[in-house]
Amino acid sequence: MNESPFENLRLELRRGCLVLAVLAQLRAEHYGYTLRKALADEGLEMDESTLYPLLRRLETQGLLTSEWREEDKRNKRFYRLSREGKVVFKQLLEEWRGIGESLDRILREVKV
Repeated sequence: MNESPFENLRLELRRGCLVLAVLAQLRAEHYGYTLRKALADEGLEMDESTLYPLLRRLETQGLLTSEWREEDKRNKRFYRLSREGKVVFKQLLEEWRGIGESLDRILREVKV
């Protein structure tokens, strides 16, 4: 089934935003469920099938660290930013803010 051009572009835009949101949330330690809930509470719903591959990729890139711990009699994997992740998050945040300012100027005159 072919996706609409809007849906394809919406998903592409969302992917980049989710990376930044996950990095921002992982300044404090979370396990998957609490991370999904924190994002959803801020209006960014994310399926497990999106979240866990993203977490693995970010950890492989050295931006996250994780450890298994028992909590409430269940083993849970807790994630947080690594030292490198903190540096990259700061750089991405600066980039995001610069892009946002530029887009605000460009879109100021647009009537929808």
